[in-house]
Amino acid sequence: MEHKTKYRKLGLKISYYRKLKGITQEQLAERLDKNLAFIGAVEAPNIDRTVSLDTLFDIADILEVPAYKFLNFNED
Repeated sequence: MEHKTKYRKLGLKISYYRKLKGITQEQLAERLDKNLAFIGAVEAPNIDRTVSLDTLFDIADILEVPAYKFLNFNED
């Protein structure tokens, strides 16, 4: 996978902002209408799980974080 590192960073950012907001993986999964395993795979640094833009925008809305924050890899 060409963008493996970026997907890992994306998952870590989702995890960071989710925890900052005080939302569990289960709560995020429920609000996204996804299963818990999906969220776990997205956030796990050792699993390369892709995310559609629609899902990313939904996550951004739920966590009240501008979507670009998840994709700005220069902040690291």
